[in-house]
Amino acid sequence: MNVQPVTLRGRLVRLEPMRPQHAHGLFECADESCFQYHLYPPRPWTLEAFRENTFFTLSMPGRLPFVLIDQATDRVIGTSSYIDIRPAHRGLEVGFTWIATPYRGGPANPEMKLLLLRHAFESLGAVRVQLKCDVRNIQSAAAIRKLGATLEGVLRKHVVLPDGFIRDSMMFSIIASEWPGVRAGLEARLAGASKE
Repeated sequence: MNVQPVTLRGRLVRLEPMRPQHAHGLFECADESCFQYHLYPPRPWTLEAFRENTFFTLSMPGRLPFVLIDQATDRVIGTSSYIDIRPAHRGLEVGFTWIATPYRGGPANPEMKLLLLRHAFESLGAVRVQLKCDVRNIQSAAAIRKLGATLEGVLRKHVVLPDGFIRDSMMFSIIASEWPGVRAGLEARLAGASKE
């Protein structure tokens, strides 16, 4: 499983490998709610902090970050990453995801997940893709469940957040044998969104 930077194109969105130049677009589309449950929020809320956060993200080992681009406007609307990449075990995680407020609840997130999951299972040969979220993040947990991912359990006292709060994390996964059903569900959701 050879995970390399790649551009993934959908009908509504595309995912490009993150570059330092994307910091400005990320700063312009974000608001504080994007980082409510995030491990590494930019602080203070300035363009320079976003630049530093982008360089930090790009320096993290075992992580391939993407920026989410709205195809219609060519503007950055969020980010997601492959993390915990384990080539020997053919597994990885989709995480550190946030989407600009106006795009939440629409087709951008399901299409982004379709692109990331399809690449992982069909191009990289993954046998497992995991996703996790803060147990307090009800919206994120609902979105992951809607994908068709299986809740495996709760990792108790898992992560210390910047404010000192120690969070519990919900761990979900999709395995290769489940991918055709998950893919069909995402494709159906996107087909329904295009008819609205």
